[in-house]
Amino acid sequence: MSDSTQRTQETGTPRKRTESERGLLWQVAEFALTIIVAFLVAQAVRTWVIQPYVVPTGSMLPTIQLHDQVLANKFVYRFGQPAKGDIVVFDNPMHDPTAQTLIKRVIATGGHQVDLANGKVVVDGTPLDEPYTYGQPSDPLMGSSVHFPVKIPVGYVWLMGDNRTQSQDSRWFGPVNLSAVQGKAFFTYWPIGRFGVLK
Repeated sequence: MSDSTQRTQETGTPRKRTESERGLLWQVAEFALTIIVAFLVAQAVRTWVIQPYVVPTGSMLPTIQLHDQVLANKFVYRFGQPAKGDIVVFDNPMHDPTAQTLIKRVIATGGHQVDLANGKVVVDGTPLDEPYTYGQPSDPLMGSSVHFPVKIPVGYVWLMGDNRTQSQDSRWFGPVNLSAVQGKAFFTYWPIGRFGVLK
C-alpha cells in the first residue's frame, strides 16, 4: 500500500466521523426547533384561540359540574358579541383570588331590561323558558345592592348561573362589561365521562 493511499484512508476516517457528527447535531437542532415552534404555537392558540378552564364553583350545576374542565373559544367574540344563551368565562368582578375566572350563562345583553318575578327571569316583559335551571326559582339575592328591574347598558351582559339557588351572579354584582368576557365555553373535555358539547 502506498503512502498516498494510506494517507487518504487515514484522513478519510476522521472526515466521515465529522460529517456524521454534523448530521447528529443538525438532527438535535431540528428537534429542538420543532419543540420550540410547537410550544409557541400552543401558547398562541391558548392566548388567542382556545383555552382550557377548570370550573371553580358549582354555580352551573347540573350543566357543568364542580371542577369540570372545559374549553373556551377566545376568538369568537373578536367578530361578534356574546348572545343570549351563551356560556361564557369572564373575570370575576368580585376579585376573588381563589376564583379569578367565573363561568355563567348570558341571560340578556345591552339594551334589554331584566326583572325577577314569581321565581322567573323576565326580559323585556317576557318570562324566559329556562329548562337548564330544572325548575329552580330565580329570586333576588339577599344582601345584594342590585335593584330590579335592571336596564343593561350597551357594552354589558347580564350573567346568571344555571344553579339559581347557589349562584352569586349578576343578581349580586350587576351587569358585566364585555371587556371582562374572555371567551365562550363550548366543550367539556374532562372528566371523560362528561366529554361533550356544552349547551
